[in-house]
Amino acid sequence: MSLIEVNHVRKVFETNVRRSGRFGALRSLISPEKREVVGVEDISFSIERGESVAYLGPNGAGKSTTIKMLTGILEPSGGDIRVAGRVPTQNRKLSSYQIGVVFGQRSQLLFDLPVHDSFDMLRYMYSIPWERYHKNLKDFSDVLEVGHLLKRPVRTLSLGLRMRCEILAALLHEPEILFLDEPTIGLDVVAKERIRSFIQSINREKDVTVLLTTHDMHDIERLCSRTMIIDKGSLIYDGSLQYIKDHFATERQIRAVFPDAQAAIAAAGVFAGMAEVSVHTEEQVIKVTYDQHRTDTSELLRLLLQKADPRDLTMQDENIDALISRIYREGIEVKPKADYATMGGSSR
Repeated sequence: MSLIEVNHVRKVFETNVRRSGRFGALRSLISPEKREVVGVEDISFSIERGESVAYLGPNGAGKSTTIKMLTGILEPSGGDIRVAGRVPTQNRKLSSYQIGVVFGQRSQLLFDLPVHDSFDMLRYMYSIPWERYHKNLKDFSDVLEVGHLLKRPVRTLSLGLRMRCEILAALLHEPEILFLDEPTIGLDVVAKERIRSFIQSINREKDVTVLLTTHDMHDIERLCSRTMIIDKGSLIYDGSLQYIKDHFATERQIRAVFPDAQAAIAAAGVFAGMAEVSVHTEEQVIKVTYDQHRTDTSELLRLLLQKADPRDLTMQDENIDALISRIYREGIEVKPKADYATMGGSSR
């Protein structure tokens, strides 16, 4: 059995509909109207021990709902979830010893007390032996560079410093699985890099399984060998990020630099009349954008070198942020389970 098994899981929320008008609130109180909202619709996947998986989707797609069901906070409306062989909602206490959770916009640290007090409380909650607790605290503090923060109240910490402490808190009891719900949201470049390096090291060296939700594509490229995309509650992709780049990154750009603006304008004229090519000129630089699946790159380069005399040439594929955004907007063909292996869906 895989470490995490999700089979045909759905989650439906029931909400009250507020009526408008002068007596809308009174009518809603006397005869409330209910409406069902689907959070997750029939998703299935499995995650093996030691994998590092990105779980992506636009806001409201169902990412956090899935994480909450995997941790036992929410109970599925249908389907079956097994985490380390247990049903999370039926074994919340035992399951908590095997998982660590970090919600980027929620804190498990005591706001007005020193950081060390929160760690001591967690030691008591998880029944961590003193020797093991002090070793983990020292090791993780050294790597995350938070040792000097332990006596400071949590409320005095910046977001980046607090997130380092949140991750340390989630790992004190040495969980097998780490759920990270947007752990780098709002952080500066230095803080993000430190947290990425730490997550990468515990995944590789301690074999901690990581499930990460994020909107930061650099997190995914650095940390995850497998990517799942959820949209409108349904899983639309399960495979490697490289597969997405290879099969769905259609846009490519050639950037050519010329000695002066006049030469650049003349070079741009080379592509006049080519409907599938877009040319943008900025002083002595031209940018030729095209669909690499419909237009031959070598033909464009040959034409440019024959008709003009560029001083420098560079090529750039479609930005991964733009690519994922386009997949959110347009969706992609859902691949059957049998095809996931060929898409690079299996791990490390």
